[in-house]
Amino acid sequence: MEETLYNIEIHKGDGEYLGKLFSDVDGIKEFKNEHLDKLLRDITIDMQLALEEFSNRTAEFSESPESHRL
Repeated sequence: MEETLYNIEIHKGDGEYLGKLFSDVDGIKEFKNEHLDKLLRDITIDMQLALEEFSNRTAEFSESPESHRL
């Protein structure tokens, strides 16, 4: 099954780039930077942190005693 995790928009304005990150979990986040490579780095790091947090919550839930009850 395929699922979209994020939609990303990048716009170039006067002297800076604007990145918008859309997700069902976090809503809309905006990032601004004068350099495209740094904007992409910021967006990538944010996505990695959010996915790690989600993975940790999922792992904690599956390891909890309540999840082993029938």
